[in-house]
Amino acid sequence: MALTVGFDLDMTLLDTRPGIKATYQVLAAETGARIDADLAVSRLGPPLTHELAHWFPADQVERVADRYRELYREHAVSGSLELPGALAAVAAVRAVGGRVLVITGKYEPNARLHLEAIGLEVDALVGDLWAETKGDALREHGAGVYVGDHLGDVRGALAAGAVAVGVATGPYGPAELTAAGAHTVLNDLTEFPAWLTAHLAG
Repeated sequence: MALTVGFDLDMTLLDTRPGIKATYQVLAAETGARIDADLAVSRLGPPLTHELAHWFPADQVERVADRYRELYREHAVSGSLELPGALAAVAAVRAVGGRVLVITGKYEPNARLHLEAIGLEVDALVGDLWAETKGDALREHGAGVYVGDHLGDVRGALAAGAVAVGVATGPYGPAELTAAGAHTVLNDLTEFPAWLTAHLAG
């Protein structure tokens, strides 16, 4: 069976914080809500509705989420940056004949815009999943490895019986990712090609 590797998107492949912050600022101006955009982008990972629940009444969250996703297309995609080693990590999987997945909590159409913007072609993209629910998609696509920056990503990998590769480019450091059950932790994705070579050899 061919190697299949899954990657998270936010703070794993891309630094989406500048664009997300800008989107929250526009949303706040439009709705009149007080949103601490810096705080919001410091805790990326859980579903959008979890974050919006901090700033809006429960009966408004779904409607506001729809508006956020509309604003996101205009304000967030072009402001995001490739994290160090992201494209090289994907290329390393391709170089050994592997398949590449992106499994993210982000709204899938917006996630696809990000991939198109940086020219990243993947074999499958699955959005709107978080923590253990990512494990369902990993199993469905036969992924043996999942790479992510969040403790929820580690939980998703473990739920699928996949190798959990933590990358310390998000809100958690190596010790926290290891304590959550990551099999290995990288400082960033520039270390991934060497790890993959060793993993396949051993």
